[in-house]
Amino acid sequence: MDYPGLALVIASCLLFGFLAYRSIKAGRRWVQLAAGIPCVLLALLFGAATVLALVGYAKLSEQHPNPVSQLTVVSTPAMIANGERFARSCAGCHSANGNLPLSGHNFFGSDGPPIGTLWAPNLTPAHLADWSDGEIIRAIREGVGRDGRTLMVMPASSFRNLSDEDVLSLVAYLRSQPAVEPASPPRQISVLGAILLAIVPPDFFLSAQPPLSSAVIAPPRGPTAAYGGYLTRIECQGCHAANLAGGPAGEGPPPGPNLTTIPQWVTADEFVTLLRTGRFPDGRLIGPNMPIKYLEKMSDDDIRAIYAYLRQGGVLPDNK
Repeated sequence: MDYPGLALVIASCLLFGFLAYRSIKAGRRWVQLAAGIPCVLLALLFGAATVLALVGYAKLSEQHPNPVSQLTVVSTPAMIANGERFARSCAGCHSANGNLPLSGHNFFGSDGPPIGTLWAPNLTPAHLADWSDGEIIRAIREGVGRDGRTLMVMPASSFRNLSDEDVLSLVAYLRSQPAVEPASPPRQISVLGAILLAIVPPDFFLSAQPPLSSAVIAPPRGPTAAYGGYLTRIECQGCHAANLAGGPAGEGPPPGPNLTTIPQWVTADEFVTLLRTGRFPDGRLIGPNMPIKYLEKMSDDDIRAIYAYLRQGGVLPDNK
């Protein structure tokens, strides 16, 4: 909590409230109009800011009773290789250059908005060494940190679909990375950031999800629509919406186009080439927001599975 900033806002509210009271009690009309009205408005403004900031900090401080996962990792080379498939998707936020290792990244940098310090954490052993496997799994799939509070801007609503096998593989991969110092700094949200949290829909920034109460099992891996549906829930829905018919602008990640139309004009082989090269059959380049390099550890059959799922679902109108 930004105690100095919050104290300044509260003090400003009290000061302008006191000045408004003195102006109104002055008995002179011109003083009441020239000084009283602005002071009343400023007192109300700082009062509203105080209330909103407290609401925002309350959201950040709320304890989520999600139990720590009881899953534990027994690492093997095959698990690490499987985990890297999904770790590549983390590099967009958890790496400053979009590449591995996942050494963390300042979301806003030095010239960003004054909402505080908000890092995508360092996911190498330099930061995660003290975390249990279950705490890491809970953070990935349920968006809850070690302290029981919500994470921020963590796509746990998609990653909660990761199967037990795949999330264990991801943890095995994270632990296999070289330790890259320094560890992530603690989150510090300014008063302005807390106010934004109070007025913006909670799922835009806050990541906590309901606890998972049963095992998550993926379909058998292969070029099937069933396995493609599993992959799209993890990799595609964040930008392309839950029905894959395009992400509405202004809500979360860059909006992706309608994927349900792809089987109309691209074959399965061409779809594999598209996600490998970023180039359509007619020579056009894929959009700059499509992170195809994060899919490079997926097999051709994984991509064919996504295509099979898109083809099975039929064409939907663009989301508005």
